[in-house]
Amino acid sequence: MSSAKETPRQKMIAMMYLVLYALLALNVSKDVINAFIVVNDSLVLTNKSVDQRLADIYQGFAKNYEFNPGKVKPYWEKAKQARALSQDMLKYIDEVKYHVISTTEEIPMDSARIIKIRSLTKKDNYLAPTHYFLGNTDSGKKGEAQKLKTKIDDFRQKLLRLVDDRKFKDIETDLSTLGPYYNADGQKQNWQNHFFYNTILAADITILNKFKADIYNAEYEVVNHLYKSIGKGNFKFDKIEAKVLPKSDIVFLGQEYKAEVIVAAYDTTQTPDVYLKTDTNYLANNQYEHATEIKGQPGKIMIRLPARKEGVNKYAGIVKQTNASGQVNYYHFNSEYIVSKPIVTVSAKKMNVFYIGVNNPVSLSVSGIPREKLKATISCGTIKKNPSGNDWVVKIPPGNTEAVVRVWINIDGTQQILGTKVFRVKNLPVPLATVGGRNSGGIDQNIMLAAGALVPKMPDDFDFDQTFVITSFTMTLQRGFQVYRFKSSNSYFTPEMRRQIQRTNRGQNIIFEHIMARDLNGMKRTLAPIILTID
Repeated sequence: MSSAKETPRQKMIAMMYLVLYALLALNVSKDVINAFIVVNDSLVLTNKSVDQRLADIYQGFAKNYEFNPGKVKPYWEKAKQARALSQDMLKYIDEVKYHVISTTEEIPMDSARIIKIRSLTKKDNYLAPTHYFLGNTDSGKKGEAQKLKTKIDDFRQKLLRLVDDRKFKDIETDLSTLGPYYNADGQKQNWQNHFFYNTILAADITILNKFKADIYNAEYEVVNHLYKSIGKGNFKFDKIEAKVLPKSDIVFLGQEYKAEVIVAAYDTTQTPDVYLKTDTNYLANNQYEHATEIKGQPGKIMIRLPARKEGVNKYAGIVKQTNASGQVNYYHFNSEYIVSKPIVTVSAKKMNVFYIGVNNPVSLSVSGIPREKLKATISCGTIKKNPSGNDWVVKIPPGNTEAVVRVWINIDGTQQILGTKVFRVKNLPVPLATVGGRNSGGIDQNIMLAAGALVPKMPDDFDFDQTFVITSFTMTLQRGFQVYRFKSSNSYFTPEMRRQIQRTNRGQNIIFEHIMARDLNGMKRTLAPIILTID
């Protein structure tokens, strides 16, 4: 048997086999007999190669069936039948091979399954193999050869029923057991005697592997024909993915996001030709040459369009692709996207300026963009996310009068600025000095003594929890024409100051002046003097 679709390697092996078989019939030397080993090894490698090609086809079949089971199922079912018929036949031929090795070598079947042909000790023995294949009859109709012939005939008939194509008459011829067959003397033989009468063990093994090659080739031709049948006039797909197609790329607050989920299939072995044109709703077939060709990866094309013009931006295009039968098809598409300036909001939450040295809370947002995707920088000082909330915190060092906050976003690995906001920078307002909660007017003598110190108070409209420390002050009072001044090096009244306060009379003024204070940043400030009248 020989396949009409054999590769050059298979044809070479078949020719070597025929020459060696003819020489064997002429009883040539053992060197020629051992050459069967070389042919057998080549047949084994060839069979493995064809089996791998078949595996690739079956894998493609499975993927196509997953995509379109309704169309592919009839061909897929026949392909699986071909696989079952072939596997059953190949398994049987292997069992025959192991049996003839076991019988001739007089070894167990388990050993016969793993022994290499080069390791056989009786590979030139022909008596035991002839008896095994032909039995006790000259016709060989009671030996294993007759059973093998029947199975080959049955395999051929069942395989050909799976296809309806005239070219498969070649398979019928290649797998035929009808002959005619002749021996070296020109006398007519039947199939059994032609292949197995007085043939040595090495030749029998090679013959059986040649039969396996015929089975593999027949299966390949049938299954490949079935596989090509499902692709006639259509594309072949080997990749399936779920895709989300949004109805709109912009959704405003209070609206509803809508999208279609579809299953998309494509062929990763080829890249279609895609042409795109902007500012249009349709691109005709004869206009694609005036459009922009879009390059992409196998099976996929990514469209990237610049967002330079505000408003609705339209585009249309053509996908030009050649199907399995060589026909060029055009697939049209169009869509639109909205370009708008991002609305960037940066606001100081407590005051409309940044104060030096304190943590200024800042609210930062951009319409349509999650906060976690934003990045902010500042021209002086620092701006950081507040770990305990959604706000940011700005801190400005002394010596600055203005700060610029910039908002960024990372788009495809590139930092892009979305907006800026300029803030005035000011020193902290100077607090007012108080005694017993008062900084002017009358005060009871006992209340002043109980307070015992100057306390700084921030303006009522200042919304920061900021503390100043009074570092020194002078207390001034007048008795008659004599002016007395007493100095403290902290915020507390000195003992002398307390004695002088106790000696004051109702209606007498006490002046606190030269009041020095220090903020948390160490900056010294001079507070306004206060005049209190003893009630």
